[in-house]
Amino acid sequence: MACLLARLVNLAHVFMAPGCACVHALGQCFMQRGCVMRLGWKRQSSGILQVAASAGASAAAPVAIHGGPDNGRPIEFDFSTNANPLQAPPAVLQAVAKAQRHQYPDPSYTALCTAWAAAADRGSDGAAMAVGRVLTTAGSSEAIRRLSLAAAQRGRRQVWVPEPGYGDYRAAAQALGLPVRGYASAQALLKGLRSDGATALVWLNEPNNPTGASWPAEEWQAVADLAQTQGAWLALDRAYEPLRLLGSDPVPAPVAEQCWQLMTPNKALGLTGIRAGMLLAPRSAPAAVLGAVTALAPSWVMSAEGVSMLQAWLLPETQGWMVQARQQLRLWQVRQRLRLDELGWLQLDTVTPFWLARPPVPVADVPRRLELLRDAGIKLRDARSFGMPGWLRLSTQPPAAQDALFAAWAQVGGQRSHRQERPA
Repeated sequence: MACLLARLVNLAHVFMAPGCACVHALGQCFMQRGCVMRLGWKRQSSGILQVAASAGASAAAPVAIHGGPDNGRPIEFDFSTNANPLQAPPAVLQAVAKAQRHQYPDPSYTALCTAWAAAADRGSDGAAMAVGRVLTTAGSSEAIRRLSLAAAQRGRRQVWVPEPGYGDYRAAAQALGLPVRGYASAQALLKGLRSDGATALVWLNEPNNPTGASWPAEEWQAVADLAQTQGAWLALDRAYEPLRLLGSDPVPAPVAEQCWQLMTPNKALGLTGIRAGMLLAPRSAPAAVLGAVTALAPSWVMSAEGVSMLQAWLLPETQGWMVQARQQLRLWQVRQRLRLDELGWLQLDTVTPFWLARPPVPVADVPRRLELLRDAGIKLRDARSFGMPGWLRLSTQPPAAQDALFAAWAQVGGQRSHRQERPA
């Protein structure tokens, strides 16, 4: 009973909005024995996945899995993160080094938000971005949690996430008790939204992580049109747009203005340890909604180093450096993909410096091969957490790191062992 009361009190304090989806979770609490829940998978047609809650196991939402450092030995060659492997430009490093750590940042971050609004692309009507639409965050993961909570408070009853996709979208929804549905393509998302009338929060990722794939402009427009009709919130994660190596941003300006846009240049700068980003609100977002999303942030949500990094990101010399960095990454990527192809790896197309690949070994052998590589100081990202056993996500790295990977792969028995078919 104490467990039940604690759960009810917590839900009551967090979810007080009328019509909130979590009222259903409150009711479910009464029907469960032992105040515990189990999250189960239900696969539907057209690439749509749904997570359902039932009684019997721990209520704790699963922890999202990420690449990068772990509790093992130091990583010498890290292919598991999508961060730019090049050192950040001098202007950014100098700005971060001079960050005003001896005092609190301006709690409203007025100068930073004003600068970002001025630098933003003009709207479809030529108007500049209003400063009030620019919100500070402690990086994309914090923004995802905050926006998910705001959406739940404003009556969004379920959450759509890309599959495969960044795990924090799902984790944030599950932590709030919101139903989660996955989609594998724009067409699957459109079909799912049409068949399910529940008002939703829809997570979008351009380019996609982990695939590096990109949607054409017409699909973006179709999703935006349907979302507007249904009153869905669109949340567009643009973390890897600055690292696009092929083509250009396909999101039409009017569609972008309809979305909550997450901007986190720390990946492009190779400074992922600085947790800072910007959240651009939809042009039509009511003042009450903007105020609610702002109010959900902790005081001084961004560190002094984050402020300095985001200010330096706007400098012309930083953007010039990014042009050169993308060119270098293209050259390294060609070398890396050619060598993996020679080794028999099946590789999916990508517009980014990262992509999905499947080594020519039995699926059951992949985890052990990754462990052996990790023991050698080399880390790749196991795609099992994306629902793709046997596949890996790997990022473009300098030639020395590539050569180390190829040599280690040969040592762990990474020879061709079977023919692979490209997925449909």
